[in-house]
Amino acid sequence: MPSIPSLGGLRKVTSRRPATARAPQPVPAYVVDCAVYIDGERLPGQWSYTDAISEVRSRHEGFVWIGLYEPDAEQIQGIADTFGLHELAVEDAVHAYQRPKLEPYDDNLFMVFKTVRYVEHESPTTANEIVETGEIMAFLGKDFIVTVRHGGHSSLHDLRGKMDASPERLKLGPAAVLHAIADRIVDNYLAVTEAIEDDIDEIESIVFAPRGVVGAEQMYLMKREIVELRRAVLPLATPLRRLAEGCSPVVPEDVRSYFRDVEDHLTRVAEQVASFEDLLNTLLDAVLAKITLQQSMDMRKITAWAAIIAVPTMVVGVYGMNFDYMPETHWKFGYPMVMLVIVGVCLMLYRIFRRNRWL
Repeated sequence: MPSIPSLGGLRKVTSRRPATARAPQPVPAYVVDCAVYIDGERLPGQWSYTDAISEVRSRHEGFVWIGLYEPDAEQIQGIADTFGLHELAVEDAVHAYQRPKLEPYDDNLFMVFKTVRYVEHESPTTANEIVETGEIMAFLGKDFIVTVRHGGHSSLHDLRGKMDASPERLKLGPAAVLHAIADRIVDNYLAVTEAIEDDIDEIESIVFAPRGVVGAEQMYLMKREIVELRRAVLPLATPLRRLAEGCSPVVPEDVRSYFRDVEDHLTRVAEQVASFEDLLNTLLDAVLAKITLQQSMDMRKITAWAAIIAVPTMVVGVYGMNFDYMPETHWKFGYPMVMLVIVGVCLMLYRIFRRNRWL
């Protein structure tokens, strides 16, 4: 995806107060990082969230980016009071398990992303889990962005490093960080769908192989994982469209067009997920038809063997009645002849069933 170009040439140069060295501040465990950005550059030192926002507002420029990891209600309350976060959005951020959405509150936005990760496995026919989901919530204001992460796979550490190395992007403000997060998450969607496409291709080749065996349970597992992916992807389209259309003044015009690009990529992912569902429905029908056919063939085999076994059973049953006047009972070759007749009839039935492909 294209990177946001520098607008430094269009900005008025403002006086900047020199950054002072700061003594290390104690950082709570749930705070992953707290940084102050002035004119796209990260100020050195460790910051508490109160000192960070005071620094930005005293300069009347820049913004604060705070990253949190699974905070509880008590831990996030101080940040909510300091930045004026709405209590309903804070409650959603703490409890998680939200659908992707965008909610405006006064002069800030609350956005929810569902993150996905492809779970490596030896074969899709034996995997217990294929897609793992998490969540990233973002509170966006004119001079801050607070990200709340749920799930072990959705780290933003490397993204923050890339943003720190691109001050021309950070000059656009906290909305540029929100775009970078959306861009990263949708890129992960693309990577996951490509990996799942390989799994579905492998399953398809097994299903239509002459002796391929794929259970209906595994097909339902794949469908469940695709449904989980769809729940992460499809609801995100509307929030991205609203951001691109300018639903809030905290997202400047310079950033809105880049959300349109993310939305285009999301549309591609949504189309792939829809095609996966259609293909899996077809493969599931094929698996069920194959199971039905196999059951029919097994029943024919059982019937054929039962017919063959019925011949010696009937003959032995008749001779087991112990009558004195049974045919050939006192003849020297009577027993071998009966056995020969039984074997002959059984072989004749076996050939008939083999010719008709019952055996």
